[in-house]
Amino acid sequence: MIPLRDTIPSMRVPFVTWSLIGINALVFVFELGLDPNSLERIFYLFGLVPARYTHPRWAMWVGLPVDNYWPFLTSMFLHGGWGHIIGNMWTLWIFGDNVEDRMGGVRFLLFYLATGIVAGLTHWMINPHSTIPTIGASGAIAGVLGAYFLLFPYSTVITLIPILLWPLFIEVPAVVYLFVWFASQVFSGTLAWFAPANAAGVAWWAHVGGFVAGMVLHRPFLPPKNKRSRRMDPDEFGLESAWFRDYYPW
Repeated sequence: MIPLRDTIPSMRVPFVTWSLIGINALVFVFELGLDPNSLERIFYLFGLVPARYTHPRWAMWVGLPVDNYWPFLTSMFLHGGWGHIIGNMWTLWIFGDNVEDRMGGVRFLLFYLATGIVAGLTHWMINPHSTIPTIGASGAIAGVLGAYFLLFPYSTVITLIPILLWPLFIEVPAVVYLFVWFASQVFSGTLAWFAPANAAGVAWWAHVGGFVAGMVLHRPFLPPKNKRSRRMDPDEFGLESAWFRDYYPW
């Protein structure tokens, strides 16, 4: 299933979501101008390499700075290809605006970075001996999905299911879509344990860690109730009812 959009309109302009997408895009454009050797060096220096912290002697031997924890942050803004960045930014564009609406810009930014760091820590703990740099915003975006899962239980996601050459568009409850997505990450991460050591792949457990972090940590990042969005009027019940039913149940 390819998500196209959700059914909850934004109440405010999502400046932080757009800014994060813009920063990731600018960094990717910078990557495109690098030769392969320079790009690989960038990935090792600013990407998350678990063995760098588990085996500091190895890190010193290959020339990686020791006691430098910035990669837990900088790795969120690096991507390995067009498909990687487009998929991540598309997901952030669909789900990020509503979570930013609920939290406010500054809180959302801090939440995004915090869940991204937790995702990186999860990847490190699950793969402590990996010498492959992990990059991408998917861990932080998984945190956004985890928050969305609990904050918008009445939302639906319009998805595209390509059947041969025939596109099928269906609406799926957001909780169903995100639960299936989360279950697929756990399943794929479990299968990855049986893959050959250092096999290239996706940081599945970073996604799992980010999603769980989003579910657990989103509450402290919500503003006080008296500062949240206004109560909906009776004539506004339509798509906006997803907001109303979550804020003020009858």
